Order: sequence, then structure tokens, then C-alpha cells
Amino acid sequence: MTKNVTFLGYSDTQPGEKLYQEAYDVAAEVAKAGYVIVNGGGPGVMRASTEGAHSVGGHAVGITFYPENITFFEGRDESNKVDELLEEKTYVERTLKLLDYGDIYVIFNGGTGTISEFGMSWGLARLYFGRHKPLILFGGFWYPILEEIARTMKLRKEELEVYKIVTEVDQVVPAIRGFEAQSR
Repeated sequence: MTKNVTFLGYSDTQPGEKLYQEAYDVAAEVAKAGYVIVNGGGPGVMRASTEGAHSVGGHAVGITFYPENITFFEGRDESNKVDELLEEKTYVERTLKLLDYGDIYVIFNGGTGTISEFGMSWGLARLYFGRHKPLILFGGFWYPILEEIARTMKLRKEELEVYKIVTEVDQVVPAIRGFEAQSR
């Protein structure tokens, strides 16, 4: 059974921007359906998902670390008022904890951090296929990316079965439920 839904995406999106609102709205729908929202405790999509969860009385967990000697990491955003905060020692440990803590991932547009999280979550889903944690890729921009990867890379059939692309807020909870039904 799915309990925790990890949100991954762009840390620089701001309130009022489309991506921020989408993450907020998706988190509200997911939390309203009874799931716990998990994020990296930072700004952007992470903060938007916490705010979306709280807008409907939901619960949000942040997983962060306090970096030393890292030039480009957004770090903890104190305005992201998660209900529970877990601290890890390094970026890699934080990423692994985000992936471990979540039962399913909703991945929005983002930068290299999001690409890293996407790659690791996709690789783990393939390795544990049949007991894997599914990916919900939010946004139509994912179609050409995944089509190009499938066209040029050496992928196995199961690697294409661990994710679903959705383009609308109201498609996310049914996608979660669809993955739950498949795992029974």
C-alpha cells in the first residue's frame, strides 16, 4: 500500500509561477486522498508541495541536510513548514532517504538535481521491478525526453513500465491508484 508520496522538482520555482502552482495543486489532491507528502525540505516544488498538503489538512515530511562546501545547493528553506523534518549528513544520503521514504514518486520539471533523482529512481524501479516504486512524471515535456531515451538507449521492456506520464492535476491520484492496483 502506498502511504508516502515523494515530490521531486525544480527548487527555484516561485509562488505565482505555473510549476509552483502545479506542485501545490497536485500535493493538495494527493494529501486529500490520504497520502503523506515527502520532499527535500527546500524551496520551489518542495515548499509548494508542503503548502499544498497543508491547504487540505495533510501531512508533509521534509528530508534535508546542511551542506558544507557545496556551491550550488538550495539547502533547507525555513519557510517550508514541514510537519516532520529528517536530517541526513550528505546530499547522497538525503537523496537516498527521499527515495527510500517514498512509496511512489511524482517528478516535476527541474534541473540537474531533479535529473539525478529521476535517474536514480528509474534505475531502482528497474532493479526491483515487480516490487518497485513507480514514477509519475508530471508534464507533457516528459514525452519527447522519454521517447528520445527509448529511441537511442538500450532499454529493457520493464524499464518502460515503471513510470506514467500525466499532464493534468486530476490525473495524479488515479495514476497512484492504478499503480497500487497493479501491485496487488
